Amino acid sequence: MSPEASQNNGKKKKKDKDLDELKKEAALDDHKLSLEELSARYEVDLFKGLTHKRALELLARDGPNVLTPPPTIPEWVKFCKQLFGGFSILLWIGAVLCFLAYGIQFATEEEPANDNLYLGVVLAAVVIITGCFSYYQEAKSSRIMDSFKNMVPQQALVIREGEKKQINAEEVVLGDLVEIKGGDRIPADLRFISSSGCKVDNSSLTGESEPQTRSPDCTHENPLESRNIGFFSTNCVEGTARGIVIATGDRTVMGRIATLASGLEVGQTPINLEIEHFIHIITGVAVFLGVSFFILSLILGYTWLEAVIFLIGIIVANVPEGLLATVTVCLTLTAKRMAHKNCLVKNLEAVETLGSTSTICSDKTGTLTQNRMTVAHMWFDNQIYEADTTEDQSGNGAFDKSSPTWTALSRVAALCNRAVFKPGQKDIPILKMETAGDASESALLKCIELSCGSVKAFRERNPKVGEIPFNSTNKFQLSIHEIEDSPTGHLLVMKGAPERILDRCNTIMINGQELPLDDDWRDTFQGAYMDLGGLGERVLGFCHLFLSPSHFPRGFAFDCDDINFPMDHMCFLGLVSMIDPPRAAVPDAVGKCRSAGIKVIMVTGDHPITAKAIAKGVGIISEGNETVEDIAERLNIPLSQVNPRDAKACVVHGADLKEMSSEYLDDLLRNHTEIVFARTSPQQKLIIVEGCQRQGAIVAVTGDGVNDSPALKRADIGIAMGIAGSDVSKQAADMILLDDNFASIVTGVEEGKIEREDRGLEG
Repeated sequence: MSPEASQNNGKKKKKDKDLDELKKEAALDDHKLSLEELSARYEVDLFKGLTHKRALELLARDGPNVLTPPPTIPEWVKFCKQLFGGFSILLWIGAVLCFLAYGIQFATEEEPANDNLYLGVVLAAVVIITGCFSYYQEAKSSRIMDSFKNMVPQQALVIREGEKKQINAEEVVLGDLVEIKGGDRIPADLRFISSSGCKVDNSSLTGESEPQTRSPDCTHENPLESRNIGFFSTNCVEGTARGIVIATGDRTVMGRIATLASGLEVGQTPINLEIEHFIHIITGVAVFLGVSFFILSLILGYTWLEAVIFLIGIIVANVPEGLLATVTVCLTLTAKRMAHKNCLVKNLEAVETLGSTSTICSDKTGTLTQNRMTVAHMWFDNQIYEADTTEDQSGNGAFDKSSPTWTALSRVAALCNRAVFKPGQKDIPILKMETAGDASESALLKCIELSCGSVKAFRERNPKVGEIPFNSTNKFQLSIHEIEDSPTGHLLVMKGAPERILDRCNTIMINGQELPLDDDWRDTFQGAYMDLGGLGERVLGFCHLFLSPSHFPRGFAFDCDDINFPMDHMCFLGLVSMIDPPRAAVPDAVGKCRSAGIKVIMVTGDHPITAKAIAKGVGIISEGNETVEDIAERLNIPLSQVNPRDAKACVVHGADLKEMSSEYLDDLLRNHTEIVFARTSPQQKLIIVEGCQRQGAIVAVTGDGVNDSPALKRADIGIAMGIAGSDVSKQAADMILLDDNFASIVTGVEEGKIEREDRGLEG
């Protein structure tokens, strides 16, 4: 095992303790309790909230709802570490010995030579100048907890003694009844007791780009997966909800991740280990030669003072005075070159570490992908059409826009859609425009805007008169519109989970004609649905129904609570699938990594099917390489009968990783060349990094969310995203990608390798 791996193994006690705490957090059962049990546990009225007196008692007992900052290292201590750490010590010893030799000469000789004095001054100057330079370069080192503090929302809406009250988020206490709405940041960990169309953006915690629906119902054994839990510092993107505070401050899930990241001890970089090894060799040689010549000079009849000066001279002569300055200058010049290529280095030693990298654990969303949901495929008229998902729209996503079915499908996609473009973006390309709305609806909006023209104008010509928003129970969204080409009629449009949409249809539109939806067409639909789902894409179904003008004339009062209109016997129009597409430069970059002997591992919070599809798209799983699931499907045998070692690639679910022993993980990392970890939690990313380090690998980790910060801190080099990255991830990282592109990492690795070769340390 390599020295790096041994060192990392020796520093696990603190981290393991934190992992145990996180597991205890995940074992809590607040999400499983009935509302009565929840009310009893936290002694709170579910309608009136806490009393003011009880809230003050809890605030005094638990303290404010803030994250505790870690003990800070004084600046003078950091400066001293730069002046007296590592190789500097050897130079200081050399300088002291020079001054000692000059002192002896000054005391014993009438006209002492000044050589030792000058050499001592030069050595001291070299150490002080390089120390000041390194301190300046690293003055912006990680301050994780400061970033977490800034994430606490300023205000929270609580209900106490039946009255709504706006208070500082720091004053929120355990058991508080909190109300949130779209645009709010959640002030503490909440157990939701009511919800109306509430969706939260958990991407900074879980890595999932799609907003997650929240409801009062327990949907999973694990509280981190259950829909009735909201997490401190995540955002509510739409809807409203009420919840009971079940954790504040350091006891929140986010607070525990902060503790996990700040409590990690970081191992030495490869360049530090190399220089330390070099110092030991040089010191040993210098002392051996010095003592040998000291004894020899005494034997030859020199006085002991002359022999001591001889001893000092031999030792100092073996000290490579220029090495520290040379290393610092080389690293600085390389760092400047990398900055021109969108790699901003915060820590000079990271340059050399990047050049030594043998494994890259990359996040998916925003790093390998474009971080924008995009329409990828459409199925209508019994044919799958490919849309253009390239960043510059240079692809060949052509399809038949003259088809009446496409006209009907695009009309539903435009009308049954709440996403809108934010104002003031006239000169910005459509794909780069900012939208208000969830990721899937924004993707549909941009697709229709590109294909059919202004969606806003189209909606104005077909005004909405009724709507049922999407919810996780119905799994569909419905709206009713007055249509421009019929002065008396209404059109009901619906989109949602394909199987739910199909259940409400009895006809299907093919080439503009409505045909009966028989078993053959249902089988055809199922085949298309499976094809698109198998690509890791999010599939939506679309249908419409023209309402009878005699039963539903203009001005009819549609009631969307007590439904007074038909919701079946509709016409199925087709499917649209979306994906966060890979960046154009990534497949080539992954290929370069593979040819350079660097292993690329994808680590994401996304669904395994999606993760596998993206991994194949960017070349992390090579064409022709199979997973155990692929082999089982090909041979038509159960998974248990497949030898895992027959598969070069593997996709590991976070739930399986949770049950995995470190020995099994080591075996998996050793025997599979292409690996994808999906549905991973923050602590699991840490486990993966440490598993790679146990194999002797120099590990680079990329990430942009709060969920990535512990792994970024533990890795040999942490690489954060400059555009989409959270403040926390940037503070935890050693290097920041200014363009969020995985391909820039490969550029950085190439520069780091050139720097290593320039110093003759390669190999």
